[in-house]
Amino acid sequence: MEYNLKEIDTYAKSWIKEAGENIRASFPKTLNVTSKSNPNDLVTDIDKGTEQYFIGKIKGTYPDHRIMGEEGYGDEVKSLSGVVWIIDPIDGTMNFVHQQRNFAISIGIYIDGEGMIGLIYDVVHDELYHCVKGHGAYLNEKSIPKLTEAKVNEAIIALNATWVAPNKRINHELLIPLVKDVRGTRSYGSAAMEMVYVATGRIDAYLTPRLAPWDIAAGIIIIKELGGETTDLRGEELDLLKQSSLFVSKPGLHGEILSNYLKDGKW
Repeated sequence: MEYNLKEIDTYAKSWIKEAGENIRASFPKTLNVTSKSNPNDLVTDIDKGTEQYFIGKIKGTYPDHRIMGEEGYGDEVKSLSGVVWIIDPIDGTMNFVHQQRNFAISIGIYIDGEGMIGLIYDVVHDELYHCVKGHGAYLNEKSIPKLTEAKVNEAIIALNATWVAPNKRINHELLIPLVKDVRGTRSYGSAAMEMVYVATGRIDAYLTPRLAPWDIAAGIIIIKELGGETTDLRGEELDLLKQSSLFVSKPGLHGEILSNYLKDGKW
């Protein structure tokens, strides 16, 4: 079946911008509720409301498209056949509550399992990172250059400090040498934002032991379009039907980190 990617992309951009406007309009309420030390209910309402907004728009325009969303209002997606929208209405909810920045709306659109359209919207800064496969990636209307190779000792990587302290999920000692050898580490609290920072070269790699499909679906489309590497921590292809570890980076650096730092891990 033929799909009009340009049309789908145009609708998706319009909807993601409108959803962002609605979220920005909620900021005074969020500040008020945060000051009362009870942010949970409101934020849940905003997350849910944003996802329901997308579902209404998508189903009203493309009734045969399926939707996988973090809040669970979409379809029960067991395969990526046909057109599947993978949506995180607010990626970085804790940042949204506490900072009102460092969060994003993330939409990855897959056709028969292939990532075709990726959109990540930094709502606060009105910055839309987007691509259609094979047509380059953009920040708003400015083309993002292809990624260039990097070396470990010159790299800044995104890695949550949790994973280099004793924890139940991974052997933290495996990542300590990497943290010592790189130029610096960062943690932004939003997988979508960290992935667009890799895409734009602001950081060189991002590693994490567990994320859901909606956290990564858009980002991996954009990074691939720019020549970056997207795998799990074992170097294997990502499965967007289940939770997974994630390792995205500039080319060259990916192989170096896999070979010299990650190969012995039980990821």
